[in-house]
Amino acid sequence: MNISKTLRGRAATAVSLTAVLALAATGCGDDGSDTGTEGSGKGEITFWDNNGGPRTAIWTEIIKDFEKKNPDIKVKYVPIPIADVQSKYDTAIAGGGLPDVGGVGTAYLANIVSQEALEPISGRLEKSPLKGKLVESMVESVRAAAGRGEDMYTVPTSANNGVLWYRTDLFKQAGLEAPTTWAKFYESADKLTDAKNNKFGYTIRGGAGSIAQALDAIYGQSGITEFWDGEKTTLNDPKNVAALEKYAALFKKTTPAADVNNDFTKMVAQWDTGTIGMLSHNLGSYQDHLKALGEDKFAGIPAPIGDGGTRVQVSNPVDGLGLFRSSKNKNAAWKFIEFAASHESNSKWNQSAGAIPANTEAAKDPWIDESESTSLAAKALTDGSTKIVDLPYYLPDWNNISKADNEPEFQKLLLGKVTAKDFLDKMAEELNASQKEWKELGNG
Repeated sequence: MNISKTLRGRAATAVSLTAVLALAATGCGDDGSDTGTEGSGKGEITFWDNNGGPRTAIWTEIIKDFEKKNPDIKVKYVPIPIADVQSKYDTAIAGGGLPDVGGVGTAYLANIVSQEALEPISGRLEKSPLKGKLVESMVESVRAAAGRGEDMYTVPTSANNGVLWYRTDLFKQAGLEAPTTWAKFYESADKLTDAKNNKFGYTIRGGAGSIAQALDAIYGQSGITEFWDGEKTTLNDPKNVAALEKYAALFKKTTPAADVNNDFTKMVAQWDTGTIGMLSHNLGSYQDHLKALGEDKFAGIPAPIGDGGTRVQVSNPVDGLGLFRSSKNKNAAWKFIEFAASHESNSKWNQSAGAIPANTEAAKDPWIDESESTSLAAKALTDGSTKIVDLPYYLPDWNNISKADNEPEFQKLLLGKVTAKDFLDKMAEELNASQKEWKELGNG
């Protein structure tokens, strides 16, 4: 893959389309090239939920609260499936139809910022009631992911964290301790497997979203704590190669064969049937497990501890709300962002999602300690016990490299068609080229 050609091609396409739209004088004002207007602060605004479906109910509630407090503003809610969100934004940037406000995660933030579609919000935030009330580490994450120095392009709303969910009842029946280390994880995966009776120790993610889960397993086992070593990524370090070989070898040995195609929805649904011992996902699936299994049959812990005695995790995307440059009513759109990120709304949303709030007041609410998995995740990220490998979300092509370009390759790895070394070498080559291109453009 030629990264330079990809980035320059995308830029050229965006410029060409912008010129065509401008010459056509369509007046639509909804593509990334339009600076929009501040607007009256009244009327209708459009909000795209970047995880439409799982979060629709709670967003509907927050929108009703907002409209009650702001009767002159109506919010049109549009749920976008998480798997489609980047392509939806790219299409709308090129051809028109962007919302006023949209959910934007750090995994694809740089891609949208590079197309000049988002409004910088640092100045608005400075004058906002939200000033000083956002968790600093999440602020730094969204700032770094944008790749534009000190400028911010989203208001952070939540942080997720990888979780190893395990069936406490099955572990107890098998006489197993909680899988707090990688050694215990592999031991448990083996002992809980009875393939003839359709019982498995683990479910591995082979479909959409597989790379993030694999990276957590790789760095968690190898103990490597930096993604870059100078100008080169550590991704294909021999320790990571060995870790991936061991992890991928679980497929069909202690996992269902269907895992090769499973995205998170199918994987979670499969685990919730109650015949699989462990699942690597994140805090977002807590409510699904609770409904399916009840609170006494499962528990969640951060990533297992490595042989060196340290827990290592890759960074999880920080979710946020972005104000789009093309909005014709930025004043009303900003009011909605402020409301959604306020103490009450942010706490309500994150409690429903089982995520970690970005609002500092919400982060102190009692429900966090009442949810063991969320409490453990929050402590893992704040008490210094966990080493975080910062993924390069700032690269405009990160989401393509870590998803579309290499998810099919990961399936080949599981099926034995490529080696762990070949898989990691290919991805490393693409990342090194993308990093070089990014720096040649004056970044870093």
